[in-house]
Amino acid sequence: MHAYPADATILKPWMIFIFSLTCGLTVANVYSAQPLLASISTSLNVPPGMIGSVVTTTQAGYAAGLLFLVPLGDQLNRKILVITLLIVSALALMVAGLAPNLEILLCAMLFIGLMAVAVQLMVAWAAVLAAPEQRGQVVGTVTSGIVLGILLARFTSGILADIAGWRAVYLISSCLMLLISVLLRIVMPAPPHQIQKPAYVPLLLSVFRLFTAEPQLRTRGIFALFIFAAFSMLWTTMVMPLSAMSLSHTQIGLFGLAGTAGALAASRAGLWADRGMMQRATGLALIVLTLSWLPIAYTEKSLLWLIIGAITLDFAVQTVHVSNQSIIIAIRPEAASRLVGAYMFFYSVGSAVGAIAATQLYAHWGWLSVCLAGASVSACALLFWIGSLKP
Repeated sequence: MHAYPADATILKPWMIFIFSLTCGLTVANVYSAQPLLASISTSLNVPPGMIGSVVTTTQAGYAAGLLFLVPLGDQLNRKILVITLLIVSALALMVAGLAPNLEILLCAMLFIGLMAVAVQLMVAWAAVLAAPEQRGQVVGTVTSGIVLGILLARFTSGILADIAGWRAVYLISSCLMLLISVLLRIVMPAPPHQIQKPAYVPLLLSVFRLFTAEPQLRTRGIFALFIFAAFSMLWTTMVMPLSAMSLSHTQIGLFGLAGTAGALAASRAGLWADRGMMQRATGLALIVLTLSWLPIAYTEKSLLWLIIGAITLDFAVQTVHVSNQSIIIAIRPEAASRLVGAYMFFYSVGSAVGAIAATQLYAHWGWLSVCLAGASVSACALLFWIGSLKP
């Protein structure tokens, strides 16, 4: 469907940095609400059991974008498409920062999630430009930017909320989206020429055909659903017990830095993928993911246990995530956007279900119930991996 010139396989370090920076700033918009849930609940008079809908709505928008916008990366100029999404995201962030009630906030969050799929367009773009023998490493490096964006979003949003309130987080993010879109417009080269441009509807239908035709996409998609349900269960509800301990937004945000191990894992997992070690890395990571819930369960007794658990959980999740993307993109590089979009749909569903389930569990039965659910989901992922092994 696409033809890329031979020199399109060379990615300069500064280009990879711009890919990573854009991904980090954009994905931060999806996760910056997590340390702010208690403040948003108080400000807008939202019952604690319902505040998880802010995260769930964002993930619902993200899921819709994965299905209906990401495939356009295999049809349109990715540079123009990404810049357009970032500008619309800036407008949605401004509305969120000025929202007078939950209804308007949820509408804004829906669009924030929808536009955040620019991240996946950037991942697919970088992967296609990279030489095949370096594709895993490039995907891992860009994914490291995504992980750092997620972690720094929690940290910086906590600091900003303590200084200027939760609304300032979204208004500042709106300005950053405008600035990064201008940067992309000025410094990033146009993507390689696309010889054929299929119509939009056949393009969407081809996503479902890829899902039915590629068993690796189905398998890795299920892994994504499980691991990001577990990931969301921790990071969505962690703010609740920490707030109950009278920690400030800044202090809560600092716990996000414990997950920087996830960023390191993302880069290392890319190298493992290039060496053909994805299957072994996936299995070991899923074992670590399941065991990570044991120290997390002791959060209310010692915050040190939470730090240990968060480090191991993020390390495991990102290792599986990078391995997944490297495997599916290698299947058909010319359909990279659609493959990544289809895969990340499972990610979004898992994140949304994990967020709403965990907040409900915490509201009714407390932190231990969240940990038991997270461990169960992680164990299901491990059992599925065992079942997927060829005899």
